[in-house]
Amino acid sequence: MSDKPLAGRIALVTGASRGIGAATAKALAAAGAHVVITGRKVKDLEGVEDAIHAVGGTSTIAPLDLTESDSIGRLAAAIAERWDRLDILVISAAMLPVLTPVTQIEPKQFNQALTLNVLATQALLAAFDPLLKRSKHGRIIGLTSSVGEAPRAFWGAYGATKAAFDNLLLSHGQEVERISQTRVAIVDPGATRTTMRARAYPGEDPQTVKPPEDVADRIVALLENDFSNLHRERVEISA
Repeated sequence: MSDKPLAGRIALVTGASRGIGAATAKALAAAGAHVVITGRKVKDLEGVEDAIHAVGGTSTIAPLDLTESDSIGRLAAAIAERWDRLDILVISAAMLPVLTPVTQIEPKQFNQALTLNVLATQALLAAFDPLLKRSKHGRIIGLTSSVGEAPRAFWGAYGATKAAFDNLLLSHGQEVERISQTRVAIVDPGATRTTMRARAYPGEDPQTVKPPEDVADRIVALLENDFSNLHRERVEISA
């Protein structure tokens, strides 16, 4: 197999300014893809781009807030104008509301999480569906959480958004299965050393869980070896 198995492919990674999104963007670029990296903080995106370029990869920064109504459409139009297709869409951006009993969920935070984790996901699928269908190997990978499938006390707000996230992706995968080459996969990273996990488990030693690079490597392996439509898996790698 070539040392650049994804050479020539155009990838878009949301939430690419840090954590799993940043690690995935770097890994995709190392595998040869040109990666469009999105996030709200330009400085953080520039750091990811510098790391990509330092190892000979290529990328394009696209700073945006996925919760702004027109931002996704503008990004899709820009990618369509430059490349006229999208080969890989990795949906990594997500918001974790404060962990609390269901009866005490803070409405504003819940709404923000629903907007980013659910509404923005639908908007991404709608905006990039035509570009993915123009690819010979359009692939969508969504990063989920086990609490979307297995409810857990105090995680109701986040779990509800991830349950909806999973449903949207898998429904879309069924809808495009017979009319395009697009395939959809959902990956649960499991316990991973991220800022989000540090907020959820403030007393945990981060060295006891795997780094984001382990998840990124698994995502790239999925794309290199390809996967069947509606594929689901949990990344279980020891730290």
